[in-house]
Amino acid sequence: MLNEDVTGRFLRYIAVDTASDETTGTSPSTAKQFDLANILIDELKAIGIPEEDIFFDAEHCYIYCKIKASAGTDSNAPKIGFISHMDTSPEAPGRCTSPRFIENYDGKDIALAGGKTLSPEYFPDLLLYKDRTLIVTDGTTLLGADDKAGIAEIMSMAEYYMKHPEEKHGEIWMAFTPDEEIGEGTKHFDLTRFGADYAYTVDGGRIGEISYENFNAAGATITITGRSVHPGDAYGKMINSIRIAEKIDSEIPDSERPETTRNHEGFFHLIEMSGTTEKTTMRYIIRDHDMDLFTEKKDRMRSICEKVKAENPGVIIDAEITDTYYNMISKIIPDNTAIIDRCTDAMKKVGIEPFTEPIRGGTDGATLSFMGLPCPNICSGGHNYHGVYEFICKESMEKITRLLIEITKQA
Repeated sequence: MLNEDVTGRFLRYIAVDTASDETTGTSPSTAKQFDLANILIDELKAIGIPEEDIFFDAEHCYIYCKIKASAGTDSNAPKIGFISHMDTSPEAPGRCTSPRFIENYDGKDIALAGGKTLSPEYFPDLLLYKDRTLIVTDGTTLLGADDKAGIAEIMSMAEYYMKHPEEKHGEIWMAFTPDEEIGEGTKHFDLTRFGADYAYTVDGGRIGEISYENFNAAGATITITGRSVHPGDAYGKMINSIRIAEKIDSEIPDSERPETTRNHEGFFHLIEMSGTTEKTTMRYIIRDHDMDLFTEKKDRMRSICEKVKAENPGVIIDAEITDTYYNMISKIIPDNTAIIDRCTDAMKKVGIEPFTEPIRGGTDGATLSFMGLPCPNICSGGHNYHGVYEFICKESMEKITRLLIEITKQA
């Protein structure tokens, strides 16, 4: 059915370093994201999309593109969008120039560089792909499937329609965005420019996944000001802010940490702590799918700080808690269930077994849903994102490309 080489496209994209960086304070956060954006714009033109249907926000590095509805298509057909992000996680080197192909995977360990092993003992999803072709890293970089697999699949879908004008489809919209990995993928997203009635972020994992639940999320910054004096004269005077920080963290049960929770269970996650005797800063992320439990966790964090402050006279504790995104389920269920049904029906037609599960994280689609564009998240096919153990199945990318075509086809 497809003449497009989604794998070749994917390999070109992952060779471009597009890691974002939350410390720069710019939008986009890194100039190198423009490198991939320019490649994509050239490819969109090369596959035959008219220049007037491509818009590039050259200030903020967003690409918007329209594929006109085919001739004779029902004018009431929905305008469907697909969105993927160009940046990769800064948690590992992002320029993957030495990916490896494991053909006819036998279900055994895969040796990576530096003594690392991609093993089904720790990553059991590997066994889903026995006898298929895996693409893995060499162990020194991430692969970049998050989300260059999604981009490759969307671009291959677009090329298919350019090569097959006889196929009936409604108006299709595509957007490629920066800085999703640092939570800023929708910061400058222009909904007036993006003309879809609804969209899908092609940014999920295992093939068949469709998600319309995600965490409610907040960030907490706790600043502790103690009292530093010479340790030889510290009796009754010193307040060690580092030890106060330890007391705050000890109030959180081990059962409410990321490493001990799953499915719909929320957590507190201490992601950074630095300081001196005089002053210490702690940074947490707070997550829960349930809004009531989310609110309770934020209130509890404030209460813990007040409790520790009361128990340690003279210490100053400031807790700043800021919401970052919310669970999109309220924007999908029950008013937009047809969006989910359309995707699951398309999956079944192309031989993909659909399944739903809550996202234990966030998605640009959640923010877009609250901005007025219903936008669940669907599979792009990768596994083990944000690190050197990342992998993807070649056949999954090919099938997901067919899925995007099926979603947009008109009978």
